Amino acid sequence: MTFDDEVDVAVIGGGACGLVAALRAARARDLVVAVYEKSVRDGCNTRFSSGSLAAGGTRHQRAAGVDDSPERHARDILAVSGDAASAPIVHALCRAAPRYVEWLADELGHPVELGRDMARSGQSVPRLHTDTGRAGGARLVRTLRDAVAAAPNIAFVDETPGAGLVAEDGRVTGVEVLENGVRRRVHARAVVLAADGFAANAAMMAEHCPDARGAFYGGVSTSTGDAIGWGLGLGAAVRNMGAFLGHGMVVPGHGTRLNPVLPFLGALLVGTDGRRFADEKAQGYSKLGRLIAARPGGRAVLIWDERMHEIAMHSELMRESAAAGAFSRHDTLADLAASLGLPPDALAGTLGGFRAVSTEDDPRGVDHGPLRFPLYAGRVTHGVLTTQGGLLVDETGRVLHRDGGTIGGLYAGGGSACGISGPSTEGYMSGNGLLAALGFGWIIGDRLAATLGPPPT
Repeated sequence: MTFDDEVDVAVIGGGACGLVAALRAARARDLVVAVYEKSVRDGCNTRFSSGSLAAGGTRHQRAAGVDDSPERHARDILAVSGDAASAPIVHALCRAAPRYVEWLADELGHPVELGRDMARSGQSVPRLHTDTGRAGGARLVRTLRDAVAAAPNIAFVDETPGAGLVAEDGRVTGVEVLENGVRRRVHARAVVLAADGFAANAAMMAEHCPDARGAFYGGVSTSTGDAIGWGLGLGAAVRNMGAFLGHGMVVPGHGTRLNPVLPFLGALLVGTDGRRFADEKAQGYSKLGRLIAARPGGRAVLIWDERMHEIAMHSELMRESAAAGAFSRHDTLADLAASLGLPPDALAGTLGGFRAVSTEDDPRGVDHGPLRFPLYAGRVTHGVLTTQGGLLVDETGRVLHRDGGTIGGLYAGGGSACGISGPSTEGYMSGNGLLAALGFGWIIGDRLAATLGPPPT
């Protein structure tokens, strides 16, 4: 079999998983690593995420007096997902998380801080780490790509999508890529599938995620599930293909998202009838999407006050919504009801009986009393951001064959691999997506540096 190029490690996908895998593998200076990216212009899901990194047991938590550990983090994830079979992988990823968070800060210069104001459902302690300016996933991707650009033994090849795997005697020996529309075959000692999932593939979504029908899609156009198909062609096992990351705070007509911390600050969620229909703090934003999807027209309204607004505006997601005019400010109940098309009498009764209880700083709840004008409000609907099912891997990221054993030379992470949120959208806990992406990138890259090259200096 002939090849056009040869590298030690070929990575398909230039998002968080692929970039971390490349950086960690390239610590073995004798290895040549190539990252093939479908399109920097179209972006990756990490770029459009909040950039929040869930990690337990970091020095940032210790400095803030937060008692946490990888084990506690894993228990929280498994309690929400209910997916006991994923426990070994969840524990492995949680052990990696504090290491790569501190690596980002200390070696790559990413401005990491603990998001004390980023309470999320299922998180028993504050453990979401963010950049100090809350610039979101775009800043995280920039940090990683700058590091890749500075590495002498990594080639980042843009506008060069993967086109398939090359295998001999059941072992993956390379990849096919499309460079300027021409198919090229690249020999590699190891291949890492780190592409996004399949949420932009209408046929795959209809087959595997029919519950997402009609939802706003807030992901990237490059999430077409190609890598999952290549793995299936080699007999790979898949798991939890019906799971996806939903979102209940997508603003219809704008495509932006409200800050998920608002319910934990005491915000009120009402239906188009002006009445409260759910405990705002009892569900993560993925489960909330399912609840809103069941409402008439798949619509609801979130209402918050000035105290909450000041905190929520720290997020780039919220700043984007503000710039888009995705929410409004109101000085009177009559103005609020008229602007949002809510029945004034029903809304008045709901507001009169509601008390803003914040669990952002104290999980036992702090009662702030009634919402006080001026109030802010935004219409929300349900959306899909990414899929959570994919190729089944072991704790080291090796792709598993459906008949048992592993497929030699093939690794997967990010949207190409099965996530850690269980079989349904309700099992997602904030931070799980980037935990699996960066975590598998870290684990796979370290393994390749150790097995393919000399010990890193």
